[in-house]
Amino acid sequence: MTVELPLVVGVDGSESSLRAVDWATDEAALRGKPLRLVYASLWERYEGAALAKGLGRSSEQVMADNIVEAAARRSQRRAPDVKVSTDVLPDDAVSVLLNEAHTAFALIVGSRGRSGLAELLLGSVSFAVAGRAACPVIVLRGNHDNRARAGRHRRVLLGVGEETHDAAATRFAFQEAEARDAELDAVRAWRWPARESTDHPLLAGEPARLHEERAADILESALSTAAAEHPNVALRRSTVEGTARRVLLDASADADLLVVGASRRHGHTGLQLGRVAHAVLHHSVCPVAVVPQRE
Repeated sequence: MTVELPLVVGVDGSESSLRAVDWATDEAALRGKPLRLVYASLWERYEGAALAKGLGRSSEQVMADNIVEAAARRSQRRAPDVKVSTDVLPDDAVSVLLNEAHTAFALIVGSRGRSGLAELLLGSVSFAVAGRAACPVIVLRGNHDNRARAGRHRRVLLGVGEETHDAAATRFAFQEAEARDAELDAVRAWRWPARESTDHPLLAGEPARLHEERAADILESALSTAAAEHPNVALRRSTVEGTARRVLLDASADADLLVVGASRRHGHTGLQLGRVAHAVLHHSVCPVAVVPQRE
């Protein structure tokens, strides 16, 4: 019997995390996936299991249980057919979510917390998890003004790089577009470096055209396999002059989800976010999915 991997949401009672629950509930309904809501609490670790048991339920435990139960009720009201489970886990948020990632289809996190300090901490959690998780991580950028809503634009945006790790991101983007019945806009940014000399015979006349053609070739190569596997997805290929950071951030204004890949670098533990992924996680107008290449 195949076990259906859940969508996992980190909740903390903030408005941002509740919007993450809403977004994840819609996603679970679209994909027919179960939903798992987790709250990280260090109370028992700091107090000790024996002392925690002797003291009974603390105010922290009561609050944690109330938060996940309220989030579960919210999800079930939104999509009664989605199977929802909850858990309060005795560890810090990053450790909890990274551990959950090994048995999750994807992690969904908000971009800020319950207060000024919590906002900073949750931001750190989001970026730490996005850079190290074993499964896709969706950070709900844009949810400060309720932009993080499924189906608003019916458009999934995929940033196509040159690394082989983009294969997983490409497959994920096609799956998202198919589940949403949305257009997939695959974008490859290109630049004409000012330091290149037009005296070179290959660059004489139309030097920019060669860079654009190379970008188009990279785009076609990256998309060909997944496009054949998802023939019903409306695919738009775009080569745009400019930095990848700026091109994707501009395009995110009209997308429901931006998908980028994450690479595994030699000599580092876990996944490391490149400059483009880091930039879009900080500044994208829409939610961002960071997708690692599964080994």
